[in-house]
Amino acid sequence: MSNGFLARGKVVEAKDSIVVFQPSDTNYQMHLQTSRPYTGPIGQLVDARIRAKARKVYTVPSGGGFISPIFGPPRTLQGRALHVEDRQIIIRAGVPISVELPQPETAVDLSAGPIALGSIINVAALPGATFELVPSQTYK
Repeated sequence: MSNGFLARGKVVEAKDSIVVFQPSDTNYQMHLQTSRPYTGPIGQLVDARIRAKARKVYTVPSGGGFISPIFGPPRTLQGRALHVEDRQIIIRAGVPISVELPQPETAVDLSAGPIALGSIINVAALPGATFELVPSQTYK
């Protein structure tokens, strides 16, 4: 998986193994799971990997990037494909998100063409999107 697509923003709240991540230049407040209780910076710019598993994936002919809901755990993601591999894609849905494609081929609807770089992808995400802090330089 390509590691060059990181989300930049601030963790505005952390409780146990859940963080509230606010990506830079957005109004989103994504509630994301962590593998262990979060002990990183609060209210400071950080880099992170956001991962989601897809229940269903669609290619769509037009539209922009978004995450729904704006506040809470992400359920619907839409954006352009930045990176495509066998079972993983990275889309820009306001912020880069790595998406694990669903196993049953029937869960992928390619009505607007195959998944390719630049394709607009709509994802119905399973519960449990994750946040992984990436060590980086300090930002102000």
